Amino acid sequence: MISVLLVDDQDLVRMGLRALVSGEETMRVAGEAADGLAAVAEARRLRPDVVLMDVRMPGIDGVEATRRIAADPELSGTRVVVLTTFEHDQYVVDGLRAGASGFLLKNTPPADLLAAIRTVHDGGALLAPSATRTLIREFTTAAPRALEPHPRIGDLTDREREVVGLVAQGMSNGEIAEHLVMSPATARTHVSRAMIKLSARDRAQLVVFAFRSGLA
Repeated sequence: MISVLLVDDQDLVRMGLRALVSGEETMRVAGEAADGLAAVAEARRLRPDVVLMDVRMPGIDGVEATRRIAADPELSGTRVVVLTTFEHDQYVVDGLRAGASGFLLKNTPPADLLAAIRTVHDGGALLAPSATRTLIREFTTAAPRALEPHPRIGDLTDREREVVGLVAQGMSNGEIAEHLVMSPATARTHVSRAMIKLSARDRAQLVVFAFRSGLA
């Protein structure tokens, strides 16, 4: 059973999310919060598997709330999905850097939202490749970036560096395999080893490390 914390300052939005999640046999609503500070407090109290986090809220915003949750060692098993309209590109970039595992548009179809919750709970890539490329375009057209290489980036083999760069381009394991002429299993192994070496929680964080380290 996947426990989900719903965070949004609009009662109507939370009501809709509650009805959607509660209607799914494999999920349950762990709790709700209407602002960023309450979101952090409820996450620490309830330790949900997934947090659906709105960005613009009173008090601290969703980005700062995400940062505090991701930095809490007792919440290492909690994944944050930021709800956004993509109207504010910097929120997307900041959310990734804060530790979000992915993003959903607020107009995401209900079935896709439920599928996304399952995927991020399982540690997979939250966004489909096409959506990931959209996110990356937003990332790369933001203000010029100062490189902040990961301290263990030198531990990656040349092939792993290449694979991480392709992940940051939005490629799935299958697409990486085709691009590099290798089996999907081999591509998956390279991605997994890179994530372990860089201590990346998921592919979203791997993308952040790739951009910060100049691999993308």
